[in-house]
Amino acid sequence: MENTKIKHLEFIQNVISRFNTNSFFIKGWTVTLISALFALSSKEANQKYIVVSLIGIITFWILDGFFISKERQFRALYNKVVQSKEVDFMMNISEFEKDNMTWICGVFSKTLIPFYGILTLIILILKYFI
Repeated sequence: MENTKIKHLEFIQNVISRFNTNSFFIKGWTVTLISALFALSSKEANQKYIVVSLIGIITFWILDGFFISKERQFRALYNKVVQSKEVDFMMNISEFEKDNMTWICGVFSKTLIPFYGILTLIILILKYFI
């Protein structure tokens, strides 16, 4: 029984790792996109690129919030499996889709607000000065 529980926990941990990796890649794509759009907007002094970059930031922010919320839900499932006595290999996280584990809470998490908030603030300041 102990081996099956460990295997189930490994399955859950693999999903958590995937969401964490996706979140990391989203942040990388955000920085890459914003840098490219900054270069274009400063070269041509065109505010359209700044607006597009703001839309990109918001889109990536929401997507990253989704990944953070799913990662939290799977962490809760992991904790539940650790405490349970029987192993059923279920990966159902629907019971954890509440409280601070919704995607809206993920979007406004203390890890995403500084990253995306600062980028948004920089975009708005540049929009004012360009």
